[in-house]
Amino acid sequence: MATSDNLLRRLARVNPTTAFIVALALMMAGLFLPGIVGAALLFLLAAGLAALTFTTWPVQKGSTRALRLVMLALLLAAVVAKAV
Repeated sequence: MATSDNLLRRLARVNPTTAFIVALALMMAGLFLPGIVGAALLFLLAAGLAALTFTTWPVQKGSTRALRLVMLALLLAAVVAKAV
């Protein structure tokens, strides 16, 4: 449990603008790179979103939970579409 606490503390110190720019760059690269390479980048982004959603689930409101699940489903649909 101490390891996840340390990770959460490090994530809490990340600059939100930097996190947004990195996620946006990863999303754009995943969408524009061809085939399996793009799908792998999108899958990496989806795995990060799933981990964040799982970790913060108990403290999120219902509307936030629903929005995150919708975003995750859309991102996974993009992964499948890109891989095919």
